[in-house]
Amino acid sequence: MSTGTVPKPIAGTSSFLDDRLGAGNFMRRNLRKVFPDHWSFLLGEIALYSFIVLLLTGTFLTFFFKPSMEHVIYEGSYAPLQGIGMSAAYASTLEISFDVRGGLLMRQMHHWAALLFVAGMMVHMLRVFFTGAYRKPRELNWLIGVGLLTLALLEGLTGYSLPDDLLSGAGLRITEGVAISLPLVGTWITFFLFGGEYPGEDVISRFYSLHILLIPGILLGLISAHMILMWVQKHTQMPGKGRTNKNVVGAPFYPAFMAKAGAYFMFTFGVIALLGTFAQINPIWLFGPYTPADISAGSQPDFYMGFLEGALRLMPSWEVNLFGQGGGTLPLSVLIPALVPMGIIMTGLAVYPFAERWITGDNREHHVVDRPRNNPHRTAIGISAMTFYGVLWLLGANDELSWVLHVSLNWTTYVGRVLVFVAPVIAYVVTYRICLGLQRKDAAIIGHGVESGVIKRLPHGEYIEVHVPPAQDIEAHMRGKEAVPTLPGAGNGSDGVPPKALRGPIGRLRAKMSAAYGGEKIPLDDGHGDGHGHDDHAAVGAGGDDKPAVH
Repeated sequence: MSTGTVPKPIAGTSSFLDDRLGAGNFMRRNLRKVFPDHWSFLLGEIALYSFIVLLLTGTFLTFFFKPSMEHVIYEGSYAPLQGIGMSAAYASTLEISFDVRGGLLMRQMHHWAALLFVAGMMVHMLRVFFTGAYRKPRELNWLIGVGLLTLALLEGLTGYSLPDDLLSGAGLRITEGVAISLPLVGTWITFFLFGGEYPGEDVISRFYSLHILLIPGILLGLISAHMILMWVQKHTQMPGKGRTNKNVVGAPFYPAFMAKAGAYFMFTFGVIALLGTFAQINPIWLFGPYTPADISAGSQPDFYMGFLEGALRLMPSWEVNLFGQGGGTLPLSVLIPALVPMGIIMTGLAVYPFAERWITGDNREHHVVDRPRNNPHRTAIGISAMTFYGVLWLLGANDELSWVLHVSLNWTTYVGRVLVFVAPVIAYVVTYRICLGLQRKDAAIIGHGVESGVIKRLPHGEYIEVHVPPAQDIEAHMRGKEAVPTLPGAGNGSDGVPPKALRGPIGRLRAKMSAAYGGEKIPLDDGHGDGHGHDDHAAVGAGGDDKPAVH
């Protein structure tokens, strides 16, 4: 058989499907779709593959978990809890852990995959944000990503509560306190979730329905929409040689990207399996069953809920009594931590693409992304938000910090209340200056080249290090820099009269913001070299000892 002959079984099946579905042209066109090969574009794949592992392991667990708060007496194989009263949910989780073959491995893989799913989405969104890949025409996909992250947090909360152990019960108690503090609707939401007064009888079964049906269904739909939009739209790419807004430089989907994606999935699956095998997580048998009267010291939620925990711990005990003693009470010590940090982060993420377009007036399509250093204000805002999140996350463990570091718990709280406002400002200033410094470095490389390692003696006796032009791909990567757009007429118009859109208080504010946010901060031809001022730093002399060795 010649190498160009298609095997009969494959040819017959392909012809059968093509004749009935007309899939030939579709497959021929899409299998050759080009994907960029930069490593950062695979960060989103971590979240996708973790979600697949979540679906597989979660399906296994549903066969054995009992979502019921019915009171039972444990008689399983874990001796320390034998004869102890508990809910059927907790008892079935113990059974999965100790009596179902492979049950503990599946439980731990499921939990590790959940953590990796949320972490993968966070890192992927940071990559998209810092490179400006959310700009036109990808604003809708960015909003879908924000929705996915929000739903992932809710999915983690509902799944975390299902075992009904003492640790998850403590988190559920906080959830109930936050829900009931909401004005007007708080009592209704609490009774709906818990089926009556806390802890009620229905919360596990209702969280179970949310966890395995409603939220995963929405997640699956949004992930599908996210992937379809990514496929239909031109893929973003890093600036470099031959890369423009009208092409994509990389490897075709088949076979290069399929092989890479398949290997990456197996790698992700293998890491999760290794973690599930060797790294213990959530040992519920050590915590015991949940009872509303008990609590343990040093209890911490999963990392993605740490920032809300920190906000609750840092917030002073403020409340507002409406209409005197007979009126209602607004517990600000719960409402503000529950709504404000989450609102700042999620609302800020959702609004930012449109706010940036409003400030810069940039309505162009962008398929080549930015290097983070080339938009210093955006990068500084992102690092500032990360610092705000990080301070809240760290102070969610203020009791552990106090105990380990042997410092006062009150002082960790006081310091945290200051840092949550001061640290983001410091992070903004430092990041902005670092970005400008990196731009100056790029300008110096473009203007004077890179160090060659060759030392040259000048006629008057001075020794210098010869500089050579950077490699073509590195130079093209740097020259992909574009000035951040500004509104026409922002600052000073050509005739001294601002455009109509920039008049009035809002217009003047928009013009000032555009002038500050946009523009070229450090032009590429503004490099200052290394201070020697010798013209022959940029080139190597021809022949003789001046010529460097080529390796």
